[in-house]
Amino acid sequence: MIINAKDFGVVPNRESAQALEKMLISLQNNDDEKTVVFEKGDYLIDSSKIKSRMLYITNTVGDKEFSSKETPHKSRCPLCFEGIKNAVIDFGGARFVIDGKATNVCLINCENVVLKNGEITAKEPDLHRIKVLSKTAFSVDFEVTGNYYIKNHALCFKGKDFDYNAMKKYRIAWHTAHIKAEDENTVKRNGRVFAGAVFAKEIRKGVVRVHYLSTAMFAVGDMYYLFDNRREFVGIFLDNSKNITLENMAQSFNYSLAVVAQCCENLTIKNCDFSPEKSVHIASLADFIQICMCSGDVLIENNYFEGACDDCLNAHGIHFKIKKINGSKMTVSFMHPQTHGFNPLFAGDKIIYTDPASLIEKGSAEIVSSKLIDEYNIELEVTGANGAQVGFAVEDLTRIPNVTFRNNTLNRIITRGLLLTIRGRAVVENNHFMSNSMSGILLSDDAKSWYESGACRDVLIKDNVFDYCGEVPILIKPENRVNGGCVHKNVRIIGNTFKKYSGEVMNIKCSENIEITDNIFEQSSDCLLYTSPSPRDLSTSR
Repeated sequence: MIINAKDFGVVPNRESAQALEKMLISLQNNDDEKTVVFEKGDYLIDSSKIKSRMLYITNTVGDKEFSSKETPHKSRCPLCFEGIKNAVIDFGGARFVIDGKATNVCLINCENVVLKNGEITAKEPDLHRIKVLSKTAFSVDFEVTGNYYIKNHALCFKGKDFDYNAMKKYRIAWHTAHIKAEDENTVKRNGRVFAGAVFAKEIRKGVVRVHYLSTAMFAVGDMYYLFDNRREFVGIFLDNSKNITLENMAQSFNYSLAVVAQCCENLTIKNCDFSPEKSVHIASLADFIQICMCSGDVLIENNYFEGACDDCLNAHGIHFKIKKINGSKMTVSFMHPQTHGFNPLFAGDKIIYTDPASLIEKGSAEIVSSKLIDEYNIELEVTGANGAQVGFAVEDLTRIPNVTFRNNTLNRIITRGLLLTIRGRAVVENNHFMSNSMSGILLSDDAKSWYESGACRDVLIKDNVFDYCGEVPILIKPENRVNGGCVHKNVRIIGNTFKKYSGEVMNIKCSENIEITDNIFEQSSDCLLYTSPSPRDLSTSR
């Protein structure tokens, strides 16, 4: 069955928010195989005309980040696919231009859906570049892009859905991005762009002089990107969906995470382009891809990633803290303020009880029933509580995917390339890590800070090229505080090429059965650094 978007009034060069909503609702009661076809061209979307929904999205905005006048987690989304099955959405080269802040795409309770051949961008987004043109001992002349104005001797930014004093907002803001003149492919965080700033005035159109107590930190040609780091809106949100494919999709800008998959089964992201528009250096204001509490197989292949203000990929589960135990019933809680409001624990799932200090399993059980009793707490009935203690963490072993990350290019990533915290099989193969300001690959696990689980049990890191990493390229570092034994196991690091390093290229903690073979260390003087306890059954060769 072919369904034409134009039959619903969804046509290029026209504001399309309400027409899109009407079309998407019509798909909900049709489970037949179908292809929705768009005409090539620009589709305009006004944020004020988008329907709002309650969206609880992992690793995004916390309740306390909303003002008293706002409804927490009430979010706009112009392309919301809800309850849709057996559909190919062929955008046919359509380019969606969103004027204002919104979550670009949602797939909620969907099954067997392909999104392909489309592009999503933003019109004059809340992302602002200031470039150092010249400086004196007490002033800096910045080239300022976008809509700005001077009010009360302060630089302010204004646009659709934002209007604020930038010198106040970014006086001390740890998340702003800094790109040095001599290396446009390396982006690092800088939290003091306007620290010590006294006042600003416009010298000419597009040039603003800011007076400082000291300008020692600035260099001519350096660029700073300023943006709101409240993760209220995401690019593509996949929730409780199965067999989803993103193919030949492009996102040149999104307001936090580019893709979030939450409680999904089987996901493919291939031949996609996550890179900014020409002359811009940032495409995503947080991670490019976040995989949380998913299952089945996740394939991320042949994609281009450029310009993220957090990780390229973060794949993990959730450590829930045990708050109460009463026989076979227990109450467990979300602990990080940016993740809550949904229930990813299901009857029949296998769980383990983990000591948060050592990250070692102390017992296991199966969930009999699961009920979300409020935004932060879940009531479980389990087959047994042996090994469980109040304060221990619960990890769901059923909601763990196998992840393959293959043939991708990563450039200008402000933190890590890959953050992997999963027990499923992980394959990281034939990727080009051009520039990561932290580690290229981090195997983590913690039950004290981000509460992202769990231990890695089968990891292959093979035939990758690491051009530049600001920190040790491969870091295996579970966040345990007590040595109760090895946390990560069975990691193979084979045939990789490491460039431009004067120190160690691997740092391994609390792990065993690590194989390191046939790697090329072009400039490194110290290949490996082990921290107590050292890996056991270790084999290495160059």
